[in-house]
Amino acid sequence: MAERERFHIGPIEGVRVGRFGFGINTTFIVYRIDDTLIDTGPPNQWSPVKRFVDERPVRQLLLTHHHEDHSGNAARLSQHLKLTPMAPEPGRAKLARGFRTPPLQRLIWGRPEPVETAPLAAQLALSDGSPINPIATPGHAKDLTCYHLPKQGWLFSGDLYLSRKLRYLRSDENLTQLMDSLRRVLALEFDTLLCPHRGPVAGGHEALSAKLRYLEQLCERAQALASQGKSDTAILHALLGPEDWLGHLSRYNLSKINLVRQALKVPL
Repeated sequence: MAERERFHIGPIEGVRVGRFGFGINTTFIVYRIDDTLIDTGPPNQWSPVKRFVDERPVRQLLLTHHHEDHSGNAARLSQHLKLTPMAPEPGRAKLARGFRTPPLQRLIWGRPEPVETAPLAAQLALSDGSPINPIATPGHAKDLTCYHLPKQGWLFSGDLYLSRKLRYLRSDENLTQLMDSLRRVLALEFDTLLCPHRGPVAGGHEALSAKLRYLEQLCERAQALASQGKSDTAILHALLGPEDWLGHLSRYNLSKINLVRQALKVPL
């Protein structure tokens, strides 16, 4: 278990943790603003997360979605802090009953315990009264929710961003919904994007715009090749190169071919 990095961006603090350090998607950042905690980190990183959390009192804990790297310590923190985490409604039942984690994800993040959550409050705010606006952004997950702080120009993006150029997609992701969610968020005003994997991104609005442009172009190119009679595999090789170790190791749960097949379904 390891604390790998600390962040201080004005009043925002963050700690990066992770069992493995061979890429940003094998580490995770828990963010805190004053007494508000955003996500809980993976269950196999409880010790460094607990140390970070214990440095200041916590009044509210907000989850962006149910995935184990985001919610994995919610049950422990709920008991430790005597505080009920708040979560987006589409994920609350899954958090309460528990959910299966594929073997590769379990190796990287661990296995989360079920946790009872409360609905997101009607009016979320920081301790100074600054509003926190939840924005439903499905696609990566049905319950993915970003938190927009308009006064500060911040967006806590959950897994909406990750990278300007996606090369892999989970088997349960919906690219059409993800692109619609990007457009929804881009209608907001913000500059700093707080990604729990990539880290703080200055010029976050432009970074999300660049991701949307990349995905639009990928869909156009994939569908143009399909109209020429190219197979899914041929399109994969032309646009992203052959499937690599990650696709094979995850049994194609996280793979390039998932991205290609979703790109072929996006309405243009």
